Amino acid sequence: MSDITGKQSLRFSEAPYIISSAAIVGKKEGEGPLGDYFDMVGEDDLFGCESWEEAESTLQKQAATLALGKADLKPQDLRYIFAGDLLGQTIATSFGLMDFNVPLFGLYGACSTAGESMSLGAMCVAAGYADKVLTVTSSHFASAEKQFRFPLEYGNQRPMSATWTVTGSGAYVVSSQKSHVRISGITTGRIVDYGIHDALNMGAAMAPAACDTIAAHFADFGDPMDSYDRIITGDLGYVGQRILIDLLKEKGMDISTIHSDCGIEIFDKDTQDTDAGGSGCGCSAVTLSAYFLPKLISGEWKKVLFLPTGALLSTVSFNEGKNVPGIAHAILLEHEA
Repeated sequence: MSDITGKQSLRFSEAPYIISSAAIVGKKEGEGPLGDYFDMVGEDDLFGCESWEEAESTLQKQAATLALGKADLKPQDLRYIFAGDLLGQTIATSFGLMDFNVPLFGLYGACSTAGESMSLGAMCVAAGYADKVLTVTSSHFASAEKQFRFPLEYGNQRPMSATWTVTGSGAYVVSSQKSHVRISGITTGRIVDYGIHDALNMGAAMAPAACDTIAAHFADFGDPMDSYDRIITGDLGYVGQRILIDLLKEKGMDISTIHSDCGIEIFDKDTQDTDAGGSGCGCSAVTLSAYFLPKLISGEWKKVLFLPTGALLSTVSFNEGKNVPGIAHAILLEHEA
Protein backbone atom coordinates (compact mmCIF):
# COMPACT_ATOMS: atom_id res chain seq x y z
CA MET A 1 0.00 0.00 0.00
CA SER A 2 0.98 3.65 -0.38
CA ASP A 3 0.56 6.38 2.19
CA ILE A 4 -1.14 9.58 1.08
CA THR A 5 1.08 12.50 2.03
CA GLY A 6 -0.39 15.99 2.11
CA LYS A 7 -2.50 17.21 -0.79
CA GLN A 8 -0.48 16.17 -3.86
CA SER A 9 1.95 13.45 -2.81
CA LEU A 10 2.35 9.77 -2.10
CA ARG A 11 5.11 8.29 0.05
CA PHE A 12 5.33 4.60 -0.79
CA SER A 13 5.43 2.29 2.21
CA GLU A 14 6.36 -0.52 -0.19
CA ALA A 15 8.65 1.40 -2.51
CA PRO A 16 9.25 0.21 -6.08
CA TYR A 17 12.70 0.26 -7.64
CA ILE A 18 14.33 1.17 -10.93
CA ILE A 19 16.11 -2.04 -11.93
CA SER A 20 17.36 -0.91 -15.35
CA SER A 21 17.24 1.98 -17.78
CA ALA A 22 18.44 2.90 -21.26
CA ALA A 23 19.08 6.15 -23.14
CA ILE A 24 19.39 6.47 -26.93
CA VAL A 25 19.99 9.86 -28.57
CA GLY A 26 20.65 11.54 -31.88
CA LYS A 27 23.87 12.84 -33.38
CA LYS A 28 23.72 16.36 -31.91
CA GLU A 29 23.08 15.04 -28.40
CA GLY A 30 26.00 12.66 -28.82
CA GLU A 31 28.23 15.61 -29.64
CA GLY A 32 27.26 17.40 -26.42
CA PRO A 33 28.82 17.27 -22.94
CA LEU A 34 27.06 13.99 -22.06
CA GLY A 35 27.85 12.17 -25.29
CA ASP A 36 29.99 9.49 -23.64
CA TYR A 37 27.28 8.60 -21.12
CA PHE A 38 24.49 7.53 -23.47
CA ASP A 39 23.93 3.86 -24.29
CA MET A 40 23.63 4.54 -28.02
CA VAL A 41 24.16 7.53 -30.29
CA GLY A 42 22.66 7.57 -33.77
CA GLU A 43 24.82 8.71 -36.66
CA ASP A 44 21.72 9.52 -38.72
CA ASP A 45 18.75 11.18 -37.03
CA LEU A 46 16.43 9.29 -39.37
CA PHE A 47 17.69 6.08 -37.74
CA GLY A 48 17.38 4.29 -41.07
CA CYS A 49 13.73 5.31 -41.50
CA GLU A 50 11.86 7.29 -44.15
CA SER A 51 10.24 9.90 -41.90
CA TRP A 52 11.01 11.78 -38.68
CA GLU A 53 7.96 10.27 -37.00
CA GLU A 54 9.01 6.74 -37.89
CA ALA A 55 12.50 7.54 -36.59
CA GLU A 56 11.05 8.54 -33.22
CA SER A 57 9.10 5.30 -33.06
CA THR A 58 12.34 3.44 -33.73
CA LEU A 59 13.99 5.34 -30.88
CA GLN A 60 11.31 4.14 -28.47
CA LYS A 61 11.52 0.56 -29.66
CA GLN A 62 15.31 0.47 -29.32
CA ALA A 63 15.36 2.13 -25.88
CA ALA A 64 12.68 -0.23 -24.56
CA THR A 65 14.47 -3.28 -25.96
CA LEU A 66 17.77 -2.19 -24.44
CA ALA A 67 16.28 -1.50 -21.00
CA LEU A 68 14.63 -4.92 -20.99
CA GLY A 69 17.88 -6.56 -22.09
CA LYS A 70 19.82 -4.95 -19.24
CA ALA A 71 17.33 -6.45 -16.78
CA ASP A 72 17.42 -9.83 -18.57
CA LEU A 73 13.72 -9.54 -19.29
CA LYS A 74 11.45 -10.17 -22.25
CA PRO A 75 8.32 -8.17 -23.14
CA GLN A 76 6.11 -10.96 -21.81
CA ASP A 77 7.65 -10.43 -18.36
CA LEU A 78 5.98 -7.00 -18.16
CA ARG A 79 2.53 -6.34 -16.79
CA TYR A 80 2.13 -2.89 -18.33
CA ILE A 81 3.90 -0.24 -20.37
CA PHE A 82 3.40 3.45 -19.57
CA ALA A 83 4.67 5.56 -22.47
CA GLY A 84 4.24 8.80 -24.36
CA ASP A 85 5.71 11.36 -26.73
CA LEU A 86 4.98 14.83 -28.12
CA LEU A 87 3.28 13.90 -31.38
CA GLY A 88 -0.45 14.03 -32.14
CA GLN A 89 -2.26 11.07 -30.57
CA THR A 90 1.13 9.76 -29.32
CA ILE A 91 1.91 8.08 -32.64
CA ALA A 92 5.61 7.60 -31.86
CA THR A 93 4.55 5.43 -28.93
CA SER A 94 1.78 3.46 -30.61
CA PHE A 95 3.82 2.55 -33.68
CA GLY A 96 7.08 2.11 -31.76
CA LEU A 97 5.79 -0.22 -29.05
CA MET A 98 3.01 -2.01 -30.94
CA ASP A 99 5.06 -5.16 -31.56
CA PHE A 100 5.81 -5.65 -27.86
CA ASN A 101 2.22 -6.86 -27.46
CA VAL A 102 2.08 -5.65 -23.83
CA PRO A 103 -0.88 -3.81 -22.24
CA LEU A 104 -0.15 -0.12 -22.80
CA PHE A 105 -1.16 3.16 -21.23
CA GLY A 106 -0.44 5.91 -23.78
CA LEU A 107 0.30 9.17 -21.98
CA TYR A 108 0.64 12.84 -22.78
CA GLY A 109 2.10 15.31 -20.32
CA ALA A 110 4.09 17.31 -22.86
CA CYS A 111 7.72 17.44 -21.71
CA SER A 112 6.71 16.22 -18.24
CA THR A 113 5.76 12.80 -19.64
CA ALA A 114 8.85 11.08 -18.21
CA GLY A 115 7.66 12.10 -14.74
CA GLU A 116 4.06 11.19 -15.45
CA SER A 117 4.91 7.74 -16.81
CA MET A 118 7.29 6.94 -13.95
CA SER A 119 4.75 8.19 -11.39
CA LEU A 120 1.98 5.98 -12.72
CA GLY A 121 4.27 2.99 -13.14
CA ALA A 122 5.54 3.38 -9.58
CA MET A 123 1.99 3.67 -8.23
CA CYS A 124 1.00 0.50 -10.05
CA VAL A 125 3.92 -1.51 -8.65
CA ALA A 126 3.67 -0.03 -5.14
CA ALA A 127 -0.03 -0.92 -4.99
CA GLY A 128 0.72 -4.52 -5.93
CA TYR A 129 -0.99 -4.44 -9.32
CA ALA A 130 2.21 -5.33 -11.16
CA ASP A 131 5.62 -6.76 -10.43
CA LYS A 132 7.39 -5.19 -13.40
CA VAL A 133 6.38 -2.31 -15.68
CA LEU A 134 8.19 -0.34 -18.36
CA THR A 135 8.07 3.44 -18.69
CA VAL A 136 9.19 4.97 -22.00
CA THR A 137 9.38 8.55 -23.28
CA SER A 138 10.71 10.11 -26.48
CA SER A 139 11.02 13.29 -28.50
CA HIS A 140 12.67 14.16 -31.80
CA PHE A 141 13.88 17.59 -32.90
CA ALA A 142 12.61 17.32 -36.46
CA SER A 143 9.23 15.76 -35.71
CA ALA A 144 8.57 18.36 -32.98
CA GLU A 145 9.59 21.28 -35.21
CA LYS A 146 7.37 19.92 -37.96
CA GLN A 147 4.36 19.66 -35.64
CA PHE A 148 4.70 22.66 -33.33
CA ARG A 149 6.74 25.23 -35.28
CA PHE A 150 8.03 25.16 -38.87
CA PRO A 151 9.37 22.50 -41.24
CA LEU A 152 13.17 22.43 -41.15
CA GLU A 153 13.30 23.57 -44.78
CA TYR A 154 11.76 26.88 -43.77
CA GLY A 155 14.98 27.94 -42.01
CA ASN A 156 13.21 30.22 -39.51
CA GLN A 157 15.12 32.33 -36.99
CA ARG A 158 15.08 31.20 -33.35
CA PRO A 159 14.96 33.70 -30.46
CA MET A 160 17.48 33.30 -27.63
CA SER A 161 14.68 32.12 -25.32
CA ALA A 162 14.00 29.09 -27.53
CA THR A 163 15.07 25.61 -26.50
CA TRP A 164 16.27 22.81 -28.77
CA THR A 165 14.09 19.70 -28.75
CA VAL A 166 16.18 16.68 -27.82
CA THR A 167 16.22 13.71 -30.16
CA GLY A 168 16.19 10.79 -27.78
CA SER A 169 14.29 8.13 -25.89
CA GLY A 170 14.66 6.93 -22.32
CA ALA A 171 13.20 3.71 -20.92
CA TYR A 172 12.99 2.44 -17.34
CA VAL A 173 12.03 -0.90 -15.83
CA VAL A 174 10.22 -0.30 -12.52
CA SER A 175 9.83 -3.32 -10.28
CA SER A 176 9.21 -4.60 -6.77
CA GLN A 177 12.60 -6.29 -7.09
CA LYS A 178 15.20 -4.38 -5.07
CA SER A 179 18.01 -2.40 -6.67
CA HIS A 180 20.22 0.52 -5.69
CA VAL A 181 17.58 3.13 -6.63
CA ARG A 182 14.16 3.19 -5.06
CA ILE A 183 11.23 5.43 -5.92
CA SER A 184 10.31 6.58 -2.43
CA GLY A 185 7.40 8.79 -3.44
CA ILE A 186 5.86 11.16 -5.95
CA THR A 187 4.32 14.61 -6.03
CA THR A 188 1.80 15.08 -8.83
CA GLY A 189 1.74 18.49 -10.44
CA ARG A 190 -1.18 20.82 -11.05
CA ILE A 191 -1.77 22.89 -14.18
CA VAL A 192 -0.33 26.36 -13.60
CA ASP A 193 -1.05 29.26 -15.97
CA TYR A 194 0.90 32.52 -15.64
CA GLY A 195 -0.47 33.94 -18.88
CA ILE A 196 2.54 33.16 -21.05
CA HIS A 197 1.76 33.49 -24.77
CA ASP A 198 5.21 32.97 -26.27
CA ALA A 199 5.47 29.40 -27.61
CA LEU A 200 9.20 29.95 -28.14
CA ASN A 201 9.81 30.58 -24.44
CA MET A 202 9.00 27.26 -22.84
CA GLY A 203 11.15 27.97 -19.79
CA ALA A 204 8.95 30.90 -18.76
CA ALA A 205 5.80 28.80 -19.24
CA MET A 206 7.04 25.81 -17.24
CA ALA A 207 8.97 27.46 -14.39
CA PRO A 208 5.84 28.48 -12.40
CA ALA A 209 4.58 24.89 -12.54
CA ALA A 210 7.96 23.61 -11.35
CA CYS A 211 7.85 26.11 -8.49
CA ASP A 212 4.34 24.99 -7.53
CA THR A 213 5.24 21.28 -7.49
CA ILE A 214 8.50 21.78 -5.58
CA ALA A 215 6.72 23.86 -2.94
CA ALA A 216 3.97 21.22 -2.68
CA HIS A 217 6.55 18.44 -2.37
CA PHE A 218 8.34 20.03 0.57
CA ALA A 219 5.05 20.96 2.25
CA ASP A 220 3.74 17.40 1.85
CA PHE A 221 6.88 15.45 2.76
CA GLY A 222 8.27 17.80 5.39
CA ASP A 223 11.86 16.75 4.71
CA PRO A 224 14.54 19.43 5.12
CA MET A 225 15.95 20.78 1.88
CA ASP A 226 19.51 20.04 2.98
CA SER A 227 18.69 16.31 2.96
CA TYR A 228 18.46 16.45 -0.87
CA ASP A 229 21.60 16.15 -2.95
CA ARG A 230 19.89 17.56 -6.04
CA ILE A 231 16.62 18.97 -7.33
CA ILE A 232 16.62 18.19 -11.05
CA THR A 233 14.15 19.83 -13.41
CA GLY A 234 13.43 18.49 -16.88
CA ASP A 235 13.96 21.20 -19.46
CA LEU A 236 13.57 24.70 -18.08
CA GLY A 237 16.83 25.75 -19.69
CA TYR A 238 18.73 28.88 -18.70
CA VAL A 239 15.71 31.20 -18.89
CA GLY A 240 13.41 28.94 -16.88
CA GLN A 241 16.07 28.15 -14.28
CA ARG A 242 16.44 31.83 -13.36
CA ILE A 243 12.69 32.27 -13.12
CA LEU A 244 12.27 29.14 -10.98
CA ILE A 245 14.98 30.17 -8.50
CA ASP A 246 13.46 33.66 -8.18
CA LEU A 247 9.92 32.33 -7.70
CA LEU A 248 11.01 29.92 -4.98
CA LYS A 249 12.99 32.63 -3.20
CA GLU A 250 9.71 34.56 -2.95
CA LYS A 251 8.39 31.55 -1.02
CA GLY A 252 11.43 31.52 1.26
CA MET A 253 13.09 28.58 -0.52
CA ASP A 254 16.58 28.79 -2.04
CA ILE A 255 17.49 25.85 -4.30
CA SER A 256 20.23 27.67 -6.20
CA THR A 257 23.07 25.54 -4.82
CA ILE A 258 21.40 22.16 -5.44
CA HIS A 259 19.46 22.76 -8.65
CA SER A 260 20.31 21.10 -11.96
CA ASP A 261 18.36 21.12 -15.20
CA CYS A 262 18.51 18.38 -17.83
CA GLY A 263 18.06 20.92 -20.61
CA ILE A 264 21.15 22.80 -19.42
CA GLU A 265 23.27 19.67 -18.97
CA ILE A 266 22.64 17.97 -22.31
CA PHE A 267 23.98 20.65 -24.68
CA ASP A 268 26.80 23.19 -24.76
CA LYS A 269 24.89 26.32 -25.75
CA ASP A 270 28.02 28.17 -26.83
CA THR A 271 29.42 25.58 -29.21
CA GLN A 272 26.17 23.86 -30.27
CA ASP A 273 23.96 26.91 -30.88
CA THR A 274 21.14 25.61 -28.67
CA ASP A 275 20.21 29.00 -27.19
CA ALA A 276 18.34 28.46 -23.89
CA GLY A 277 19.12 24.72 -23.70
CA GLY A 278 17.44 21.41 -24.44
CA SER A 279 13.75 20.48 -24.22
CA GLY A 280 11.31 17.74 -25.23
CA CYS A 281 10.11 14.83 -23.14
CA GLY A 282 13.13 12.82 -24.27
CA CYS A 283 15.42 15.40 -22.65
CA SER A 284 14.80 14.54 -19.01
CA ALA A 285 14.34 10.82 -19.77
CA VAL A 286 17.76 10.33 -21.37
CA THR A 287 19.65 12.68 -19.05
CA LEU A 288 18.38 11.01 -15.89
CA SER A 289 19.22 7.54 -17.22
CA ALA A 290 22.65 8.35 -18.60
CA TYR A 291 24.01 11.00 -16.27
CA PHE A 292 22.14 11.39 -12.99
CA LEU A 293 20.95 7.86 -12.20
CA PRO A 294 24.51 6.42 -12.01
CA LYS A 295 25.25 8.89 -9.20
CA LEU A 296 22.39 7.39 -7.19
CA ILE A 297 23.34 3.83 -8.08
CA SER A 298 26.91 4.37 -6.86
CA GLY A 299 25.82 6.10 -3.67
CA GLU A 300 27.54 9.38 -4.58
CA TRP A 301 24.08 10.90 -4.15
CA LYS A 302 21.58 9.61 -1.58
CA LYS A 303 18.44 11.58 -2.36
CA VAL A 304 17.22 13.38 -5.48
CA LEU A 305 14.00 15.07 -6.55
CA PHE A 306 13.51 14.49 -10.29
CA LEU A 307 11.02 16.94 -11.78
CA PRO A 308 10.22 16.77 -15.53
CA THR A 309 8.40 19.90 -16.70
CA GLY A 310 5.88 20.34 -19.50
CA ALA A 311 4.25 23.14 -21.52
CA LEU A 312 0.65 22.23 -22.30
CA LEU A 313 -0.01 23.64 -25.74
CA SER A 314 -0.85 22.46 -29.22
CA THR A 315 -0.74 24.14 -32.61
CA VAL A 316 -4.50 24.59 -32.33
CA SER A 317 -4.43 26.24 -28.91
CA PHE A 318 -1.52 28.49 -29.92
CA ASN A 319 -3.16 29.59 -33.18
CA GLU A 320 -6.38 30.34 -31.28
CA GLY A 321 -4.46 32.70 -28.97
CA LYS A 322 -4.56 30.56 -25.85
CA ASN A 323 -2.00 30.83 -23.06
CA VAL A 324 0.72 28.22 -22.55
CA PRO A 325 0.05 26.58 -19.15
CA GLY A 326 2.65 24.36 -17.50
CA ILE A 327 2.80 21.24 -15.38
CA ALA A 328 5.54 19.36 -13.51
CA HIS A 329 5.57 15.91 -11.91
CA ALA A 330 8.11 15.08 -9.21
CA ILE A 331 9.70 11.72 -8.40
CA LEU A 332 11.59 11.18 -5.13
CA LEU A 333 14.56 8.91 -5.85
CA GLU A 334 16.80 7.52 -3.08
CA HIS A 335 19.90 5.34 -2.94
CA GLU A 336 19.46 1.86 -1.51
CA ALA A 337 22.61 0.31 -0.13
